[in-house]
Amino acid sequence: MGGVEFLKGHGTENDFVLLPDPDGVLDLTEARVRALCDRQRGLGADGVLRVLRLDVGPWFMDYRNADGSIAEMCGNGLRVFAHYLVDAGLVPAGEFVVGTRAGDRTVTVHEGGGVTIEMGRARITGASTTKTSGADFAGVAVDVGNPHLACVTDVPVATLDLTEQPHFDPAVFPNGVNLEFVNVLGEGALRMRVHERGVGETRSCGTGTVAAVASWLHGTGRTTGRATVDVPGGRVTVVIGERGSTLTGPAVLVARGELDRTWWDSL
Repeated sequence: MGGVEFLKGHGTENDFVLLPDPDGVLDLTEARVRALCDRQRGLGADGVLRVLRLDVGPWFMDYRNADGSIAEMCGNGLRVFAHYLVDAGLVPAGEFVVGTRAGDRTVTVHEGGGVTIEMGRARITGASTTKTSGADFAGVAVDVGNPHLACVTDVPVATLDLTEQPHFDPAVFPNGVNLEFVNVLGEGALRMRVHERGVGETRSCGTGTVAAVASWLHGTGRTTGRATVDVPGGRVTVVIGERGSTLTGPAVLVARGELDRTWWDSL
């Protein structure tokens, strides 16, 4: 029996292992996800994207966090997923639909590797606080298909220590939360760092950038607007409208190969 096909890719340096599995035959256990994402004993990644073909409907992105937990949505991962579908000849370039646990998402793969995703509504659901680096931060709770607490702050985000899980209120976020810390650089220009649920600090978070822009707009009394968001891994553009939001940024495939079948089976 041959090895298990894989690819490695990233969206603004938020990196993923892709597992083409159109027939859903892989037993993708938590242990296998954790091993794949481990940067010492595996390939290393922030998450795993399994490529599934549903009996009815679009290609489906089965996304797993680095700790093996299942997540509803991943904006950077979806860009990489969509880029792979076009690169593999499974769909033509342009506009098409991908299924996620947060619902179907329309994506557009542009020439040159950029991808735009229709992210759905960014819903403001309340307010809460988090604590990190010895300071309290007030934030806006935002649902982008998954939970976020986006904190616009004057504290330079580059100075924060996000190596440990920042405190958050489990009564508000019983299933955990993605935590964004945001500086306003100017009108329509933000800088963000993020600690992702089930992963830790990452170089970027697609849904997190949408939450960051929604939080910034909410703080200025607006419900719609556009902003660039600089993250450690690069820059994306977010547009928030009355009925939905879009995220545009790069997607890169960097490697492909086969996982050793003996290693896979041992997990």
